[in-house]
Amino acid sequence: MERFSNPNSILAFVTVAREGSVSRAAEILNLTQPAVSHQIRRLSEDIGITLFTRTSRGLDLTADAKSLLPKAEQVLDAMTEFRRCASLQCGQVNGTLRLGTIIDPEFIRLGRLLSQLGAAHPNITTELVHGVSGEILEKIQRWQVDAGFYLAAPDQFDELPSEQALYTLKLADFAYRIIAPPGWEGRVAGAGWTDLADLPWIGTPEVSVHNRLLRRIFAAHECQQNIVALVDHEASMLEMVRSGVGLSLCRESIALHQRQSFGLVVCEDLSVPASLGILTLQERQNDPVVAALFNQLSAVW
Repeated sequence: MERFSNPNSILAFVTVAREGSVSRAAEILNLTQPAVSHQIRRLSEDIGITLFTRTSRGLDLTADAKSLLPKAEQVLDAMTEFRRCASLQCGQVNGTLRLGTIIDPEFIRLGRLLSQLGAAHPNITTELVHGVSGEILEKIQRWQVDAGFYLAAPDQFDELPSEQALYTLKLADFAYRIIAPPGWEGRVAGAGWTDLADLPWIGTPEVSVHNRLLRRIFAAHECQQNIVALVDHEASMLEMVRSGVGLSLCRESIALHQRQSFGLVVCEDLSVPASLGILTLQERQNDPVVAALFNQLSAVW
């Protein structure tokens, strides 16, 4: 009797093909590297074809494997569709939702969302992965999370930096304000972006929304932001502004609270619009667990 390949081996093959690396595939699949290598060897033995060759850059698909990859992806799509149909038949959605989160839980209404999701689908288990927006987008592209929150300029949600098609849902518009240390009123009052660029700034990682928004603004004004320190956490950023290090962007609600509580200066004449959204890969939007998440968003936002 002919032996059929294990679906897990096909998943390992597709993931290694996407990543070009067993180590990165193992990270995405939450497996050890030997386990992924075993799955690849097992599939290769089952079908009698060498799948990868090792190069200085990593693993390259053989010519035979390249021709088989689209078929393997179709198998995975069919499995997803099978699970979706089975869930509809039994009226229950089962599985694990890996959700990428950003900034503070209150702002993204995380508690309310998970409460609604748990009430509607008690058989879904949620795993939270926290990071900045750019990191969450990368994890979505690499299948390390199923869906995730994202921050961007309001007009950028249709042109996010992704080679894979994304399904995006904008949830809310809000504004960032520029905050400065106590006593800096004279330095920022009436200043435009060109003037502010010369003042000391607290920078953030390149993939963060602060960095993306400010890089766009300063490029439009043909000036260079004077970054004197880098942080990757909002609490650290606020502490550095309070300590007199320099300027930063801050969500308007927090900026006004910091002015009231700590005497920070808020630039009155400038505001930076932004939007909060949630993303998943377009090919995954009909996955039962992902669809269940998106169906609950209307009850929260």
